[in-house]
Amino acid sequence: MSRLVTTVHHSPLGPLRLVASAAGLRSLHFRQHRHAPPADPSWTTDAAAFTAVCAQLDAYFAGELQDFDVPLDPAGTPWQRQVWRALADVPYGRTTSYGALAARLGRPTASRAVGLANGRNPLSIVVPCHRVVGADGRLVGYGGGLARKEHLLRLEGALAA
Repeated sequence: MSRLVTTVHHSPLGPLRLVASAAGLRSLHFRQHRHAPPADPSWTTDAAAFTAVCAQLDAYFAGELQDFDVPLDPAGTPWQRQVWRALADVPYGRTTSYGALAARLGRPTASRAVGLANGRNPLSIVVPCHRVVGADGRLVGYGGGLARKEHLLRLEGALAA
């Protein structure tokens, strides 16, 4: 296993813990995120390794960036990775439903499986799982908490102020 590095980046929604491998960003979680992995004592703290992603996060929160462009290295099953790639295609300022995402993946009856994979997304914000809502448009299921999901969607203009 490659050496992992970590840092904490302060955002308008609270501290974000970032973890990266040599290949790219491995995870980005809020404090008290439902599926955040516990900190590992083998991780090395190295803020300099996250200069690009932190600059992009700051630009995103300032409303100046819509698409992240940093190397990613999420760990997950093949199905999870397929769902996460599809999440990356949901446009800034738009939302989709679990069912619509399942249909787009060619598995129209797999909305629950899409929801489970979405909930395990290790790259909050960068891979925009916050853009997935219930079939009726309600805000449901966000590992960082629904208040943060609402904030992100308002920031992007996907919800009225």
